[in-house]
Parts: sequence; C-alpha cells; structure tokens
Amino acid sequence: MEKGYYIQLFSPHGLIRFNNPEIGRDKDTGGQVKYVLEQLESLSKHPEVRKVDLFTRRINEKRVSASYEKEIEQVNDKARIVRITCGGNTYRPKETLWDYLDEFVDKTLRFIDEEGDFPDVVHGHYADGNYLAGQISEIFGIPFLATGHSLGLNKKNILLQQGLTPEKIEEKFNMQRRIDVEEGLLQTADAVIVSTQHIIDSQYSLYNNAASGRFKVIPPGVNQDIYYPFYRMDLPSFKMSIEQEQAFYRINSEIDRFLFQPSKPLILSIGRADKRKNFETIIQAYGQDKELQTMANLAIFAGVRKDITKMPQDEQDILTNLLLLLDKYDLYGKMAIPKKNDPKIEVPEIYRIAAHKKGVFVNATPGENFGLTIIEAAACGLPVIASPTGGPKEILTKCENGLLVDVESPEKIAAAIKKIIADAARWEKYSTNGILASNQFYSWPTYADHYVKLLNDLFLQKNDDTYSFVQKTAYGKKLSTAELFVISDLDGTLVEGTNTQGLKEFSRWINENKDKVIFGIASGRNRLITKDAFEKYELPDPDILICSAGSEIYYTDKFIPDKGWESHINYQWKRDELQRALEKFPGLQLQEKEAQWRFKLSYYVTGSFDNDQMANLYRYLDERKLKASILLTENKYLDLLPLRASKGKAVQYLSYKWRVPLQKIITAGNSGNDKDMLTGKSKGIVVANYSPELEPLKNNKMIYFTKNPLSTGVLEGILFHTKK
Repeated sequence: MEKGYYIQLFSPHGLIRFNNPEIGRDKDTGGQVKYVLEQLESLSKHPEVRKVDLFTRRINEKRVSASYEKEIEQVNDKARIVRITCGGNTYRPKETLWDYLDEFVDKTLRFIDEEGDFPDVVHGHYADGNYLAGQISEIFGIPFLATGHSLGLNKKNILLQQGLTPEKIEEKFNMQRRIDVEEGLLQTADAVIVSTQHIIDSQYSLYNNAASGRFKVIPPGVNQDIYYPFYRMDLPSFKMSIEQEQAFYRINSEIDRFLFQPSKPLILSIGRADKRKNFETIIQAYGQDKELQTMANLAIFAGVRKDITKMPQDEQDILTNLLLLLDKYDLYGKMAIPKKNDPKIEVPEIYRIAAHKKGVFVNATPGENFGLTIIEAAACGLPVIASPTGGPKEILTKCENGLLVDVESPEKIAAAIKKIIADAARWEKYSTNGILASNQFYSWPTYADHYVKLLNDLFLQKNDDTYSFVQKTAYGKKLSTAELFVISDLDGTLVEGTNTQGLKEFSRWINENKDKVIFGIASGRNRLITKDAFEKYELPDPDILICSAGSEIYYTDKFIPDKGWESHINYQWKRDELQRALEKFPGLQLQEKEAQWRFKLSYYVTGSFDNDQMANLYRYLDERKLKASILLTENKYLDLLPLRASKGKAVQYLSYKWRVPLQKIITAGNSGNDKDMLTGKSKGIVVANYSPELEPLKNNKMIYFTKNPLSTGVLEGILFHTKK
C-alpha cells in the first residue's frame, strides 16, 4: 500500500455535485447526498488519507444542470467526484437503477484500470451503493465499509402501516432486491457504520443476519466553517464574505416578508417535503395555541418548490396540506413557508437568524435515525425540541441542548416551545451546551479521526501485511495487470476423453507463468460438469471460466459469477416464453433439468435436423418476436442462448471489462462451436485434431494451425504467438 489510504465512496443515485448541491430537490437528493459530500471533504483533509473518490451516476439531459455531465469534478487536491454512465443518460429514481448496477461495476473497473491506482478501501452508501462497493471489495480483496442511511425492512413496515400492499410496495420500490443486499452486507461488510446505537437496536435487528453485523457507531459531523455560533456575527473581529452577507439578507427578507411582527422569537423547522418530517403537527401545535402565536412566529422550510402542481404526487399532497393548515388556522402574518433555500449557504443563516431572535428548532420526525438538522441547529446555538426516541434522544442526552417530547402531540410540542422561549436562562443554557457539545462530539474532523482509526484497526500492522478484515478472493488486480490471457476450449482441444496428451507440460507452463498469464477455459459444459473436469484432469487453477457455450462467466476455482455478464446478456432474453413456444415445435425434446441454465435452454434433436429445419426454427421464433442464438452440436444437441451470449462474445466482453487488448488474448479450439472465439481480433490456435468446419480459417493470418493435437498443440500455439 502506498503511504496513506485511497478510499472509494459509492453513492450512485441522486444528483451529486460539490458546488451548490441541490439538497432537497427531490426524495433521492436529501440528507444522504449532504452526508457523502461532507464525508468526502473531511476524509480528504486527514493526513493519513492520500486520495478519496466519490463515485456517482453521470447524468446528461436538459432537465438538470450540465454540471452533472462532467465525468470528473475536482473537489480539492485529494478529493474528486467521479461520474459513471449507466442505464442511459437520463436521471432515474433510485428504485429503477437496480438492473444497471452491474454496468456501473464494469465501468468502474475500467476507470480504476485506466487510472492505474487501486483502492485500499471501499465504502457504500444506501443499498445500491453498498451493492457496488461489495462487488469491488470482492474483486480486489479489500475492506468493505457500509452505511445504510435508510433500510428496506423499516421502509417496508412503514409502507405496510400506511396501507400499501406487499405487491404494490415491490412494484414501486423494488424492495426485495434492496433488502437482499442489506442482508448480504451484514455478512460481508468489514464494518457497518451507523450514526446511532438506535439504528442497530431498532432497524438492523429486524434482519436475519443481524448477529453477523460488525457495527461501528461513528456519528457524522457538521461543517463548523459553515455552521458556527450565531453571536460570532456580532464580534468586531468577524468578517462576513459578500456571499454570506447576501445569503443572510436574502433569507432574512424572505422570512420577514411573511410576518407582521418579524422581531418575535422564531419557531423553525427544516426538511424536505416528506410525510415523516411531520410538519403538519408543528403547524397544528402553533395554530391551536393562541398564547404561543402571541409569543413567537413560525417558519417551515419544506424543501425546494416552484410549481407545486408539477411536483411528484406525494410532495404535492404534503405541501398542499401545509398551505391548507396555514389557511385553516388563519396564520397569515405569523407563519412563513418560503419556497427554497440553498443548503450550503442559506440554511446555516436560517438557523442563525432563528437563534438571533431567541427562537427554537423543532424536529418532529418520530423515531429519526439520527437527526442531522439537530446537530446543525446546536452548532449555531439554537435550542432544540425533538422526539424522545431514536437518534434525537442520543444527541440531546449527550448535548443537553433542548427538550425531548412526544412529537405526535401538538399540545406537548407547544408546551415545550413556550418553556424554552419564555425562560431566558434556560434558552442560554441550551444554546451554550449545543455549541460546545457539537464541537466536541459531532465535528467532521472527529468523524475522520474515528474513521481512520477503524481503517488502521482493519489493516493492523500494515508493514507486516497483517489484516483483520474479511479475506476475499481478490482476483481483480491480477486480471487488470496480466500481460497475457490464454483461453482454451476443453473437450477436443486440451483433452479428449482419456487422452490427455501434453496436458502435464501445458499445466507446467501455465503454473510457471501464473504471475503474468491469465488461464481460462471456454467450454460447452455447464458449471458443475466443468468443475468435475478440473478435478478429473487436474487442470491448473483457473482465473476465468466461460461455461455453457458462453452463457456463463465465472472467476477462480470458487466459480464467482460475473454479474455484469449476466446483466449484459439478459437483453431481449425471454427464456420462459421460448420454452412455452417450443413445446409445439416438432423434433425437439427438452433435456434434463441439470442441463438447463438461466441463460441456456437445451434440447435433444429427435432424428436429423437439417438446414431447412434450422431456418424453420428461426422463422418460427421470429413470428413470435422471440430472439435467441441457436447452436446445433453433432446434430444431437440444440441449445438456445441469449443473442449476446457466445464464447466469442464472452471473450470480447472480458477484453472490454478488464481493458485487455484483444491482441493480448490467445484463444484455442478445435470445432465449429469455437469459431466465433477464434475469428475475433485475438490470436487464435486451432489444434491438429480439428473438425473440418474450421478449414476455412487457414486463410486467417491471426490463427495458427498446430502440428500437434490437444494440449501439446495448444502449448505449441502459445509459444508460436508469444515469440512473434
């Protein structure tokens, strides 16, 4: 490892940019985006970190800013935002991204290889980011850290309570895939970083694998260059930037224009237009208490809006309810509900304005996981009212900067607000405590120190190569740095039944060059039969296995599937429909269950299957708008594969994924099933015992026809191509 850690963060959904982030623009651009941006910056400032990259999705469409098109955004000399294109160019809700995450992995591998710099640690955010980080961790054998932010099982339970059916939840949110990833990471992540113990006790405890989770409580912080005490503005030595002056003036004017008596204490709440934020209860608390209305004003900042009618339905409903409540309680001149706020520049000023007016911040979310707004308010010196459960309880117990009340009760919220703003000594105590505690417990430098200590504990004595993290296969680095790929057919090429001529010599050459040569098998056999062959023939340990005529790709003798390949060949593949259609096609008999595979449909041919019947079969499928590649072997076995699946296409895919020029790949075969693998731009070997259908390939200068059969011939061909 180079001096200092190279950390890769993964957060594929949401609109992410460092300058002027659009926090609150929609449900996918909320607190998680703010968290990862501040984590990125804080880790990059730590002396034991040499580089941090935040990987997200690249967006190129007119509805969003052109800033999301930029492939690399330099944040500082050690931090970048890297944008990967996957699932097209348009902005997608996170629930629709699952089918494209393997494409994201493949392109991330290409990016890493292009940079020539391998990460030391990966950290996933939310379920989709954790899927990506988990894949990269397995490929390179490095520590995997995970942060859930919002957990699927908890979300599902809330939706069920709201009356949605399990079927509707699955259709709308792709919930099972999310939950499956969360179950998996509890077993594979080297640390599950959470903000509070409450998240472990109340949410992760619902999972089957909860006992396997390696949990670490590291609360996020606030940027204290931005969230500083309200009184600092009054100090003679303090100088405010022009930007801050404008933000302060703009926000102050925006709030005051709603109010008849703007000098009164200000009750404040901030969040996106989400039902769980419980803004309605705050308005009810204020609207039902005439005494409170004489004591203070109310301001609700519910995300960013322009035209409510053009917003998503759930946000429309929430904002409409807020406006209706304002009207119901006749709060004109007493309540402000501004349309927008800039999270980086304006939100800190909002807290400070409320603190200057000796107001109070209300976080009415019941069972909040953490409560970042509570920390932000505390850092600015604004006392807080929040729920007595979840993260807020942990924060306020530690900070002693406010009151914990039942946030489902308008009466209790109103009583707590009056208790604070009517007692100047209490207000000062909570304000002072919040400022001191947020500096001590909830700063980003503190977060970064705890984070790096965790990494040091995982790597233990780095110089002695002693690790405490979960050891993974780590096949990726070899594939990325290899000088040569050798991919050979098995039956009829390396061996033929009991004839293993030259296999020992071939195996010896592979093993002697294993540090720089990738050895792969491309076979018509499925995974299980291929595995049997390795044991039977004592073949060298494989790096790559292409099975079932190119419909399966695996890595190492552990047969780790290439999920990117599965996602790639799934295009236009309708296996169940094909099988139903072929029940009525004459001359075909379905093979046994063990011969079938998700991406291979296999039949026996009854009688002879000539060219006319093959043409009829293609026409039959075409009439039903079904697409497949059809392979006929020895006029006995007929396989249907996805259009994108074949041995040759698998080799091309591997070349693309691992950025290996085809000229550095040698393929070997003996029959017509190997033809498309041999006729690419790679170097080919045809062994002496080849089938007649390969005779035309003698005109191809890239293909060497050997003098010897089987493994002897393959080794002869390798030596011919590598000496050129």
